This record gives sequence, structure tokens and C-alpha cells, in this order.
Amino acid sequence: MSNADLTAILKRIHTCLSHHDYTTASTLLTRAKLALLSLNALVPAPTTPQPILALARETLELGALTSIRQQDPEGFTRYVQQLQPFYDLPSTRLPCAGGNKSKITGLYLLLLLSQGDYAGFHTLLEALEVSEDAHKLEEDVFIQYPVKLEQWLMEGSYDKVWGATKGERVPSEEYGVFSEVGLISLTGRRWHSEEGGRHYPTESPWLVLVGTIRAEIASCSEKAYTSLPISNAKNLLFLDSEGSVIAFAEARGWVVSDGRIRFPLQQEQGARTEKEILVASGTVIENTIGYARELETIV
Repeated sequence: MSNADLTAILKRIHTCLSHHDYTTASTLLTRAKLALLSLNALVPAPTTPQPILALARETLELGALTSIRQQDPEGFTRYVQQLQPFYDLPSTRLPCAGGNKSKITGLYLLLLLSQGDYAGFHTLLEALEVSEDAHKLEEDVFIQYPVKLEQWLMEGSYDKVWGATKGERVPSEEYGVFSEVGLISLTGRRWHSEEGGRHYPTESPWLVLVGTIRAEIASCSEKAYTSLPISNAKNLLFLDSEGSVIAFAEARGWVVSDGRIRFPLQQEQGARTEKEILVASGTVIENTIGYARELETIV
């Protein structure tokens, strides 16, 4: 297969992605990788011509973007690993122009963050900080997006994390995979089930990220309050209906009665003093500052 044939295939893959036709894109990617194999270009070699290096990088990047759109983190990770030798090449050998290194790397950072792999997240970030493109990191929206999310998660600023995952605030459509809006736009339909009245694919990175946020807020709430009105808990936990709150509460072993959620005290803890409750409440208020107005009615 000639370079022109491979270029034509890649152009068709771009068209498939723009139309959300991932099945056809995957089939075309198989053909493109077979072409690279025949050109001995799946792994860069000192003798590989620069035009073929660029085509190989583009093929693997399209594979990575297709995988993340298909909610396939394992496939995405494999493509990232295959891309690394190309990304490690000096710019004199393979110019960054025309590639998607920044977007792919940012998505991988976001995937590591959503999986709770903070060691991998910071290892990759440290490698970027000593790379030849380190001076560009502060202005790179694709890299700064997961960096800011990680900072907010560490601070407990869950409202900022939640707001940043809304569809209009993500750097690109692929980043929308980590939000409900993105899942709907990429699949064309909602998912239904127990969690919040919707079902997300079990491998979805969004499930992990949103679950982390809710678990942290729920843990703080259990320590701060003896009970909460269901309506307030709905806003606090970023749920869209009172039915979702009840399902979430029951899953955590909370008691729901008379329009309120009651947090059973651990027997060994005993009754808390008013001072202890106020201190714990302050933590919740600080962590969910965007919902201070609702919390005022609770405290």
C-alpha cells in the first residue's frame, strides 16, 4: 500500500469520527495499521522517512481518539503506549505540528486521574515538565484541564470539578467522555439504570470520577450532620432527582424517612457535641462552596 492510499484511509477515518461512526472507523484503523506494518513503521526506526513517521503517528492518534470515544480505556492506553516512541522523537526528526500530542497526553492524564492513579498522573506530569515543550505547559489547555481538576480534587473543591466537566467547559469533544453531556453527545442517547436514573458503561471514566466526588461529599456529610432534608442532599450530591437521592442513600445504608436522610451514628463514636458538628459542617461548606446558600438552611 502506498503513502497516498494510507493518507486516503486516514482521511476517511477523520470523516467517520466527525459523524460518530466508530464501527467503520475501527475497521479502517485495522487497514491503516496493516499498511504501517507493511511499511515497517509501527515503531519508529532511524531509517524511517519523516513523511511515514507522520502518517504512523496520525494513525495511532486516530486510534486513541476512537478508543476514548468508544469508552474503551484499555484500548486508549495501548494506543498511548504505542505513540510514546513517536512522541519521544526530537522535533527535528518529527515536528509536533500536525500532531495531537497535547490532546492525547491531556486525555491520558485525565484517564489516570479518573482511575485514581495519582502516582501515574504525577509521574507523567513530571516527565512533561522536563521535556523540550515544558515552557508551553502553562498555556496548554489540554494539559492544564486535568491539572486543575487534580488540584481541585485535592482541595476538596468538588463544585469546581463538577462545573469543569460540563460539556461547554471541556477543551474538546473527546474530553466530554468524562461528563454526562459528553456521553450523550457521543452516543446520541441517554443511559438508564439505578445510579441517578441513568446508566453509564461500567468502564466509563466518568463513573469513577463522579463516584469519587459523591463518595467524598457523602463521607463529609455523615460526619457533619445527624440528618439532611432530601432536597438539600440532592443539591449537595449533584443528583438530579429526589429518587436518585433515596437510591444513593439506601446504597450507603442511610435511613430515609419523613423527607429527611438520617445518618446512623457508629456506636463507638457516641453522641457528638455541638462544637464537633460545627467543625465538621465547616468542612462540608468549604468543600462545596458553590452550594453555600442551600447549606445555610441546614446549619
